[in-house]
Amino acid sequence: MFPVCAAAFLEAIKMVVFHTDLDNTIIYSYKHEIGPVKRSVEMYQGREISFITGDTYQLLQQVREKMLVVPTSTRSIEQYRRIDLGVGAFPYALVCNGGILLADGKRDDSWYQSSLALIGRSEGELEKAIHILEKDARRKFELRFIERLFVFTKCSQPKQTVDDLREVLDTGLVDVFHNGEKVYVVPRDLNKGKAVQRFREYIHADVVIAAGDSEFDIPMLRDADVGLAPHGFVEAYGVDFAVRQMDGRKVFAESLLEECLSLFS
Repeated sequence: MFPVCAAAFLEAIKMVVFHTDLDNTIIYSYKHEIGPVKRSVEMYQGREISFITGDTYQLLQQVREKMLVVPTSTRSIEQYRRIDLGVGAFPYALVCNGGILLADGKRDDSWYQSSLALIGRSEGELEKAIHILEKDARRKFELRFIERLFVFTKCSQPKQTVDDLREVLDTGLVDVFHNGEKVYVVPRDLNKGKAVQRFREYIHADVVIAAGDSEFDIPMLRDADVGLAPHGFVEAYGVDFAVRQMDGRKVFAESLLEECLSLFS
């Protein structure tokens, strides 16, 4: 892990990358109470659907001055482009669970082709998942094969759907998750940890910090030099590696950004 008290080490750092999840890490949907001072950051079908706190807005600008911020999300390109945090465009973003790299807003085709090659051994299981979900009566949303990288839909009984899929799919090749009613089938080789490793080499990062709140973020937190997670994360997911949990007294977004800044104070 990153020796935060070693002044000599800090002076030698040339490139610090901060990979951050978005939903429930930096931004929050209208369903979450994040206090009275907040800014709208996402519009969809004429409605404001996502927000950040006023302090998050201020802290994020300070963090950008210290390190390269790379949003790292399971969102699709279209979903990511709906977000405007008000702090200026980020030079890089990793979307589709790290399968697509956006550089200055444009898709890096070489990165995408490498991602497709990376998940080649999982293609059969993805096709099997699509075939099963097409006929599943519990499905309540269209079936999407996101950029030919992973499968997504919504189900009325997500836990049972996931359990059933795990019974018939090779979980050595694909992970099956649910997040609320959302159901995902994702190649094991397409995870945020692998994306962090690839981007470390791509940008020649000296130190990598990562923040996230969900099961999707576990590989990213594990493979970063410093992983930041919300209060109770370790117990909730049975994490067996070192991660810095916030104390829960503030909105997670504010706590993690303050922690980022404290690393260089």
